[in-house]
Amino acid sequence: MDLALLRTFVTVHRAGSFTRAAALLGLSQPAVTSQIRTLERQLGRPLFLRQARGVTPTSIGDELAHKAAPHLDALVEIAGTGPDDSAVRTLHLAGPPEFTAERALPALTELSGDDGQGFALRASFGNAEEVLEGLAAGHHDLAISTARPRGALLTATPLCDEEHVLVAAPQWDERIDVGRLCRKGASALENLPVVEVHESLPLVSRYWASVFDSRPAASGTVIVPDLRAVLACAVSGAGLAVLPRYLCAAALERGDIVALHEPTVPPLRTYVLVARTGTLATPHIARAHEWLLGAAAAWY
Repeated sequence: MDLALLRTFVTVHRAGSFTRAAALLGLSQPAVTSQIRTLERQLGRPLFLRQARGVTPTSIGDELAHKAAPHLDALVEIAGTGPDDSAVRTLHLAGPPEFTAERALPALTELSGDDGQGFALRASFGNAEEVLEGLAAGHHDLAISTARPRGALLTATPLCDEEHVLVAAPQWDERIDVGRLCRKGASALENLPVVEVHESLPLVSRYWASVFDSRPAASGTVIVPDLRAVLACAVSGAGLAVLPRYLCAAALERGDIVALHEPTVPPLRTYVLVARTGTLATPHIARAHEWLLGAAAAWY
């Protein structure tokens, strides 16, 4: 079986589209379509179901991808390494901006310069869907996500749990009836301004559902697409916010903000560390994977 055909097939499988695969491979879409049809004729089975938006693999396509992808990735790694095994490799990491910047990158930059055996590091940010799609398509080596991937092409390992805290500037704490908050729950927080990362209030909604068994009544007063900006707005007094404890711990300690509520069981969000199946046999990816898991043991 022609390895070039398999490479095209795996790229299409990961990209979910002939068009995106063609761009990744530097080929025309007709060339990609022709190669997939040739492979399907050789196997005597359809590998993809053509749809209006992209393609969906058949069960035969999924099985072939699961078997072939790790070996193709290993061949690419061998070809990329060349005769000089001491060459510095590049690790491509993707994840949510705040967690990646505050947690993962400081840990990995320490490793990347360790004993001259490190690697060059490239990072990109995105939401869970974006980073997993990019990993599957081969744009990244490792991804940090709050969503577990489906299928066998990606392998996820639990990384750490993130505790969420309901916070606001001290002046808001003085205006909230703590006793009523304990008795009435979320109703004590109605009509208070809210700072969030999205109009759908993802963190506030999760906190309300977990702690108060209800939905937030208010809409977002300030919407900024970065939790670090949410923290800055909360410190300035813009309203209440739900933030990861690691991100706001220093501000809490300084008294810039206060925790409005301390539930017995705080809401948690779990991060997973994801790699393409088979690529953890690659030394620099394996080292980064192991290092991040070790570093995460000390994160709270």
